[in-house]
Formats: sequence, structure tokens, C-alpha cells
Amino acid sequence: MVKNIKLILKSSLDHWIILVVTGFMGTGILGSCESSPHATESAPEAPFFWENANLYFLLTDRFCNGDPSNDVNFNRTGDTGKLRGFEGGDMKGVIRKLREDYFTELGITALWITPFFEQVHGSTDESTGNTYGYHGYWIRDWTAIDPNFGTEQELAELVETAHSKGIRIVMDVVINHTGPVTKIDPVWPAEWIRTGPKCTYKDYSTTVTCTLVENLPDIRTESLEPVELPPPLLTRWEERGRLETELNELDAFFTRTGYPRAPRYYLIKWLTDFIRKYGIDGYRLDTAKHIEEACWTELGKEARIAFQEWKELHPNKVLDNNDFYMVGEVYGYGISSGREYSFGDRTVDYFSCSINSLINFDFKKDALKDYESLFASYSAKLHHELRGKGVLNYLTSHDDGDPFDITREKPMEAGTKLLLAPGASQLYYGDESCRELVIPGTLGDATLRGLMNWEEIGTGFTRNDHPVDEVLEHYRKLGQFRRSHPSVGAGDHKMLSSSPYTFSRIFISGGYKDRVLVGLDLEAGEKTLEVGKLFTNGTKLFDYYSNTFGTVKKGKVTFTTPWGIVLLAEN
Repeated sequence: MVKNIKLILKSSLDHWIILVVTGFMGTGILGSCESSPHATESAPEAPFFWENANLYFLLTDRFCNGDPSNDVNFNRTGDTGKLRGFEGGDMKGVIRKLREDYFTELGITALWITPFFEQVHGSTDESTGNTYGYHGYWIRDWTAIDPNFGTEQELAELVETAHSKGIRIVMDVVINHTGPVTKIDPVWPAEWIRTGPKCTYKDYSTTVTCTLVENLPDIRTESLEPVELPPPLLTRWEERGRLETELNELDAFFTRTGYPRAPRYYLIKWLTDFIRKYGIDGYRLDTAKHIEEACWTELGKEARIAFQEWKELHPNKVLDNNDFYMVGEVYGYGISSGREYSFGDRTVDYFSCSINSLINFDFKKDALKDYESLFASYSAKLHHELRGKGVLNYLTSHDDGDPFDITREKPMEAGTKLLLAPGASQLYYGDESCRELVIPGTLGDATLRGLMNWEEIGTGFTRNDHPVDEVLEHYRKLGQFRRSHPSVGAGDHKMLSSSPYTFSRIFISGGYKDRVLVGLDLEAGEKTLEVGKLFTNGTKLFDYYSNTFGTVKKGKVTFTTPWGIVLLAEN
């Protein structure tokens, strides 16, 4: 084990990093999302572990418009508040970026896309302006894909293209509510939903057995009473020639499982169909704390059955032996809470309900701490109290009105802390390119949901004195490093030196072993590092950041680069 790192530095800049690794075993027109492939050194293949996943979360409608012909459907042409209507993004746009290796270059290992189910056809009349279901969370039909997002064939192509790049697909799951009632979207039958009371969050029942907001009908997920299918749904199936098929599949599902024909079991059947048919790799569970935890246990059971069936039918398309993955959005949960979330009158261990990981709402405030306080505390939690489970760290998202660095004043620091922190990482689309979050004229969460800033990439554009292309390159190099070395997110953290600040991460799984050595707040120039027993003399090391090589001599290696970041791995 290396006890100290000796650095010889010439010249200085404000903020620099050294990482040494050894492995063992504003908005534009969304339609303008063309870009040229970016050449990078191919990263070595490493086993994939969800604990080290690097997820990219995007709103399909705001990312890339691959097919302008599907921009308007169901006569959704009414006036809306700013950024509260459909903007044209679709699955074809995501597929385009997959083929261009945009995500591969970022070191992304999983894509989380917003719900693609058919949305309500009408708009809501709100104080923020009329709004359509562009975000995907206002579902009208769980058995159909909204044509604004794409087709079944395009979903199949998206999953297959992602898999060909070694990228998993995480599907956003909504069980808590239907879409709102509009002039052309009627309320579901009373035995399916409740329209009140509104949640007050005083205890468990006032968080779960209630509606999130006005005009968002809450599905009776607690009920075990059989219900008939909603008449409008039957009518749509008949119009689309799917009625007999859908009914026969439901009969087979309920016969196999023995579940009662209660609301939540219909939804479990419809949601797991997408795994069985397309090979979806994981779920992100929307509004998880607003639903009885038994529902997640049952969904997880059926999801894993469906995933195994898909693997058996498609042995040549299986990426690895990982089980189906579920990450929950328990709003307000943070890693400091450990395994339990408190409602005041009771606590719930969601990790015991088929859920592998929870979104970590602590991270945006923890990122204000110094490196060691952040990294050491996270590693301690993940390797002790949360051993075998995980958290998904994020700094910005689609509905967090108080993100870290909302004005993009410190994007390099944001990328460094997010991508080097223990746990899985979640980039929100445009984090890597300084996409503007504060958009004049928007109200509420629409300000976080602007169009992906493709027009700023590759043009020399600067936001708050930060060149967009330099920020993007920073995210690419750190992301590639994380993808190639599971120890970054999944390894056990240990500080080696406080000045200069250095630490190691060691990860062992079966016969695979990976070691990482990191130094932060350093200077640029010539860097001579003592590598101790990590590398033997004569070992050739590759620097991911400068794309250069060095050789270990007398227990040391020297690099001279214009950057203060060095990412080294054995060649």
C-alpha cells in the first residue's frame, strides 16, 4: 500500500487534480442537434457494476429532435406557458446520439429516459400557463407509446443500439397517478382512483393515501379489490385492433400469478411487458414514497421474472449476469438516513422492497463540503450500513428547484465531485455542457427543462467564463475513467495524505480487482509521482487526460502536461 505521494510541480493554476490508477485481473432550436463524432482513446473494457454506474438522465422531448414529422399529435396545438409544450425531442434523436457515440465518449453506462407512455391529449390550465404532458409523467395509456416520443419499433431500436454500445436502459416507472383531467381526458373510474384529499405529508397516511397535487388522480394502489378495465381504455384497444390480444395477455398474467385484478396488478403487468419485449435493464421508480412499499416488492419480483425470460429468449443479446435494477425516488431521502426513511409516525426500509438503490437528495448539499468529508462519509455508509445496496448521486435534475450551481459558476468542480464520489452518478442532460438552467420567462420547474444546448457545443461558446467545450472535455475524461474503473464509484475509500490531498479506492469482486489513487487541489506542470508497490519498474502507464504515456522508473513516473489532472492506468 502506498503511504505517501511525492509531487514535484512547476508553474501553478488554481485547481488541479491527479489520479493514478491500476486495474487488476441558453436554448436554441431543438431540431439543430447535429454534431460531429469526437475522437477519443478507446477505454479498456471493465466489468459493469450498478454501484459504479454513470447514468445520463434526459427528458426525451428536450434532448434531440430526430424526426420533425412526429412533433404534433392529438391536436396538441394550443398556446402554452414558456417551455410547457412539446418541443420535438424523440427516440430517434436519442438513437442518433447513441450512434454518434456521444454517450460513449462521456463514459455513460446507463440511460435514464423519461416515461414514453401515451400522455393525456389535452392541456391543463394552470397559473404557470397551459401545459401538455411533454415530460411523460401524465399517462393516459400504459400500454401504448406516445407518438410524440416515437414508436414501438423505435423503442426496440433505441434499446438495441444502446446495448450495442454497452449502455443499459433505465425506464421511468409511474404507478402513483394517472394524467390530469382535461377537457378531452376524462377521470378514470372511482374504483381505480381518488381525487382527494391532497397530501399534507404529516405522516405515512397523509403521504401515501392522497393526491400529490390538485387534479392528479391518485391510483388506489392500496386496494386488493378486483376492478373492471376503464371503458375508454377498452375503446382505444378496440380502435387500434389490440383488444383481444390485450385481454388474453391479462388473463394469462392473472392466471400465472394468482394476483387479484386490482389496480396495481394491472399496472405491474403493463410495466413488465416492456422488459419482456424489449430487454429494458432497470426501472427508476417515480414518487416511490407515495406508494405502499409492498407494491415495489411485487413489481420487483415480476420485473426480475420478465428480465430472466428475455435473457433466455435472447442469449446473444445479454450484456452481463446482472439482475434487473431498480432505483427509487423517495423524495427527501439522503445517504445520511442509511437504510430507513422516516414519515414521522413510522419508518420504511425501501431497500428491503426489491429496490437496489435510492436517489440521494443529500448530495447537492454534501458537494459543498471538502473532498475528504464528502468522500470518506459516503464510503463509510456504502461499505457498512448500506453494504450491498447503493445510492444515485446527482447535482441537478428536472424537478429540483435548488440544484447545486444553478447558474453554472463552477461546472468543473461539479463534474469532479460528482464523477469521483463513491456511489453511482447521475448526469442531468447538459450538466456536461453548461446548459443554461435559469431561463427568463419560465415559471416553476420549466426553468430546469430547457432545450439541450447543441448549438453551443463545438463553437467556442463560453458561459460564465467557462468554455463549454472545455467543460464537456472534462466530463468526458472523468466519465471514461469511471467507466473503465469500477473502483471509482464502488471501491473502498481511504485518505493517503492530507497535504497534498490524496486517496485510494480499492474494489474487489470475485476474481476482479481494481485500485485507484487520486490527488486533488494540485498544480500543473511537471509531475513526478512515487508509485510505490502499485506499479513495478518498467511498467508503461497511459494518461487518460493528456493521451500520453509514461514509464515507471525507480518507483516513480513523470508526466509534463498543460493540465493539472493526470489519469493513469497500466497500458
